Amino acid sequence: MNLLQETLAAITSVDEAASAAALARLNSLTKPLGSLGRLEEIVRRYAAIRRDGSARWGGGAIAVFVADHGVADEGVSAYPKAVTLQMLRNIAQGGAAISVLARHFGFELKVIDAGVETDTSGTPMHGVTYRRIGPGTQSFLRGPAMSAEQARRALEVGIEIAREAAGAGATLLGIGEMGIANSTSAAALLCAATGVAPAAIAGRGTGLDDTQLRHKVEVVEGALGLHRAALSDPLATLAALGGFEIAAMAGVCVGGAAFHVPVVVDGFIATAAATIAAKLHPALRDCLFFAHRSSEGGHALALEHLRARPILDLDMRLGEGSGAALAMAVIRAGLELFHEMATFAGAGVSEKLK
Repeated sequence: MNLLQETLAAITSVDEAASAAALARLNSLTKPLGSLGRLEEIVRRYAAIRRDGSARWGGGAIAVFVADHGVADEGVSAYPKAVTLQMLRNIAQGGAAISVLARHFGFELKVIDAGVETDTSGTPMHGVTYRRIGPGTQSFLRGPAMSAEQARRALEVGIEIAREAAGAGATLLGIGEMGIANSTSAAALLCAATGVAPAAIAGRGTGLDDTQLRHKVEVVEGALGLHRAALSDPLATLAALGGFEIAAMAGVCVGGAAFHVPVVVDGFIATAAATIAAKLHPALRDCLFFAHRSSEGGHALALEHLRARPILDLDMRLGEGSGAALAMAVIRAGLELFHEMATFAGAGVSEKLK
C-alpha cells in the first residue's frame, strides 16, 4: 500500500470512553453542571479524538500550504498570480496575519511551498518548507488541474506534515492556505461535493466586482460540466478541480485522524479540503473542528452540508489559517479551565443539593 492507503486504513472511530472520562472531571469542577457550554463539548471532543480522558495538552501547530492555480489565468482573481510568491515570503518573514496570530498564541507555524509557480527552493527562503508537487496546477477549464498521481502525492505531503507535527508532540493542528484563485478551486470542489449551485457557493474572493463574480461563477459551471465524469470519486474530483495546497490540507485531515490529533479547519478553502478528506474515510469527520463561519461565498451552506457548527463567527474571510489560530486559542482556553479549575472536593466547596 502507498502512504495514503496506509494512513486511511489506520483511522478508527473516536474514543467515547475518553469523552466520558473528561465529562466526569468537568462535572467535578467548581461550577454549575454544563455552565461552560460549548467549551465543555470541545474539551470532550478533544479527549475523544486524542483517545485520552485526561485531555493532555502538548502544543499547537499550524500548517499553511501555499501554491499557485492555473485557473488564475481565466481572470477569476482581483490580484495577479505573483501575489502568491509575495505572500509566501511575507508569511515566512512574520508579517502576515497568521504569522502574528501564531506568534501571539505560541503556536508553531509551518509554511509549506506545495507548488508556487516560481520555484525558490534553489535559494531557499528562511522559514519555508519545500514540498513542491509542481509549479502550480493547470487551468481546470482546459483539462484536469493535476494528475491523479499529483493529487495523491499532495495528499501525502499533508499526511507527512501531520505526522511530523504529531511526532514533535503537537496535540492540536490547524490548517490554512495561500494561493491566488484558490477560492475558485474551492468553490468548484464544494459544488461537486454538495450539489449546491455555483452561484450560491462562489464568493468575491480577493474582492471581485459583480461582473467579475458572474465570470467566476461561469468558470466554475464550465469546470463542473467538463469534469462531470470524475465527480463521483473524491480523489478524481480533487485531481480535476483542486489545488496542491487544498490537497495537502486534506492530507493533514487524513493524517490527524490517523495519528489521533484534532485538526482545526480554517475557512472556505480549508473547508473544501476537509470535505474531500471526509469523503475519503467516513470516520474522519469526527476528528475535525471547524474554526469559524467565513463571510466568503457559500461557506455557511458548506458547513450546513457537513452538519458542522463552527467555533467562531467573526465575518472573517482572510484565509491563511487566521480563523484556525483564533479557534485553537479557544480550544486551548477550554483545556486550561479543564486542567486548572479546582474540584468541589479539592476546594472545599459544597456541591449542588440533591
